[in-house]
Amino acid sequence: MRFSVFQVSRRGGRETNEDRMGYCFTREAGLFALADGMGGHPEGEVAAQIALQTLAALFQQDARPVIDDPQRFLQESIVIAHEQLLRYAQSKGLNDTPRTTVVVCILQGNQAWWAHCGDSRLYLVRGGKLIARTRDHSYSELQEALGRVARNGEHFNRNVLFTCLGSPGKPMVDCQGPLVMEPSDRLLLCSDGLWGSVDDAQIVEHLSDQPISEAAPELVEQALRRGGARSDNVTVLAVEWEGEGDPSGDTTQNLGNSGFASTIQGALDADLLAGMAGMDDEEIERSVREINEVIRGRGANRR
Repeated sequence: MRFSVFQVSRRGGRETNEDRMGYCFTREAGLFALADGMGGHPEGEVAAQIALQTLAALFQQDARPVIDDPQRFLQESIVIAHEQLLRYAQSKGLNDTPRTTVVVCILQGNQAWWAHCGDSRLYLVRGGKLIARTRDHSYSELQEALGRVARNGEHFNRNVLFTCLGSPGKPMVDCQGPLVMEPSDRLLLCSDGLWGSVDDAQIVEHLSDQPISEAAPELVEQALRRGGARSDNVTVLAVEWEGEGDPSGDTTQNLGNSGFASTIQGALDADLLAGMAGMDDEEIERSVREINEVIRGRGANRR
């Protein structure tokens, strides 16, 4: 596989940045993920970190070097990440569970699959046109999809979601794909801090007219400017699919069949220690053990 990646996360007018992002890949498959920890619930940044760490660990286990059933993998892995949040809350004795949205994309061969839960989005742009976009799990987007128009002063709050990871009920996970990728196709994963301030047409325009290394940071800065002092955190992970030819970005050609590389694991280890400052070493080790036990159990069940 040959692709270019640019990722950036900026804190807006919030006390902390609860967004997390990263990617990992084998010789023949890549996973790109973004999570936005939810305010109003405890430890949103930890929820986002645990979600990404779980997804990366499951990808490392199953991509040998490809995922046999990417759609099934996305569905199951997101639910397992949700279950990890419930276990974490129980182990910490929390009255409420940390919660997060998530959007994940798998690139494998020349095809893409993606899934999401909540209102973090994926955009796919080709030749200056929007080919695909996820639909938020929010009441406002639901009403729009149903063609319902607000009347008599009625207002649908876009921030109210009807599903996410860490909620009491089983999360709703929407999966799409496979979609055949073409050279120069561009994917954008982002938190609502971006699309809440910059509309779809402008996102598509920036992704179409500039290299992703310029488009991504410019979109982030634009969102922060428009959001002003009360701006949400803004996080973007952009990918350009390069197809055949000499790679100008990342390439997996030098990885062996059992090789694995990740920007998630290393970053998350440090972030988790910072985010879990109140936990002692034994608690941190127990959390990691629980993730590994779930992964081993899942592998045993699928053999």
